[in-house]
Amino acid sequence: MSNLNKIWLSSPHMGGTEMNYVQEAYDTNWVAPLGPNVNGFEQDLQKYTGAEHASALSAGTAAIHLALILLGVEAGDEVIAQSFTFSATVNPITYLGAKPILVDSEKDTWNICPKALKQAIEDRIEQTGKKPKAILPVHLYGMPAKMKEINEIARFYDIPVVEDAAEALGSHLSGKKLGTWGDFGVLSFNGNKIITTSGGGALLSNDGELIEKSRFLATQARDVAPHYQHSHVGYNYRMSNIVAGIGRGQMEVLEDRVNRRREINAWYVDLLKDVPGITFQTEPNSNYYSNYWLTSVLVDPEQTGGITREDLRLALEKENIECRPLWKPMHMQPVFADCPFYSTGVSEKLFKQGLCLPSGSNMNQEDLDRIEKALKDILIKN
Repeated sequence: MSNLNKIWLSSPHMGGTEMNYVQEAYDTNWVAPLGPNVNGFEQDLQKYTGAEHASALSAGTAAIHLALILLGVEAGDEVIAQSFTFSATVNPITYLGAKPILVDSEKDTWNICPKALKQAIEDRIEQTGKKPKAILPVHLYGMPAKMKEINEIARFYDIPVVEDAAEALGSHLSGKKLGTWGDFGVLSFNGNKIITTSGGGALLSNDGELIEKSRFLATQARDVAPHYQHSHVGYNYRMSNIVAGIGRGQMEVLEDRVNRRREINAWYVDLLKDVPGITFQTEPNSNYYSNYWLTSVLVDPEQTGGITREDLRLALEKENIECRPLWKPMHMQPVFADCPFYSTGVSEKLFKQGLCLPSGSNMNQEDLDRIEKALKDILIKN
């Protein structure tokens, strides 16, 4: 292993004003779970995304869980989810005793395939006599899914859409921000996301009544009473005022972070454009605008002289440069192996050949020079 400093896949990048909001919370003793920063952060998210309402929560996973509860998902129901994603998309379905129905990806965006989605809905209706309770598309690595087609199918069958935009804050499709295409939108502010609150998430919707109910459920569902009374099962899912202060500072630099990630993606594309067997996840046309949270490539050993994505990953690791394989699809995970799966064959190839390259907005020129040398040493010299 090299003794050089580590280049991370995507590390937190502070903007400088975060501590002003945190300090204000400290000075005013608003260190309790809720306070002015939570309200301000929700307003910032609404203004940026165009969503009418936002609920700041402890994680994106919590947002998905609450969205499914608000849509009436119960034990024995079925929920369609994109197979090619992180497990946090699918896990909340199981929290409710419902069954994940996994749908494969299409080649253009690497996200849920509308044709396979339609097939899955029709097949579930035929087999069970009822339609799935929700559809969970994902915008993988910031790339917009084919939401127009997905929404057309969802409206035809009258199935609500919970849009997992955890990786896609700052991305848009036809000028409409991701997270606002579905009945609910889900955001994540985990430490490696394009902006971070160290940990946290948000639920977006144009339905104010449902968002208010999400806040109620997220604060242990405490009834209005002078004593502690509960008529519903609640959760400890609300974002804290301190954490929200970090988020408010991060929102001030969000566009800078998006621009920098896109610059890094363009740098990689230019660097590797003439290398046989290397292809990128890329915007299908001008209607798609990705934040390129992570720049992701496919490595085809039949064209690279036998070099695989694992060879590339290990070569970078030796230089203390972090990268990682693409998500292992949920239908290939032991925990979801028994779930119905509607295949296109796309995600298994993506997982076999795919690699996420370092994409942090805080990488400097020295970092890029090291990455360039490491990539050229294995891809070009070989």
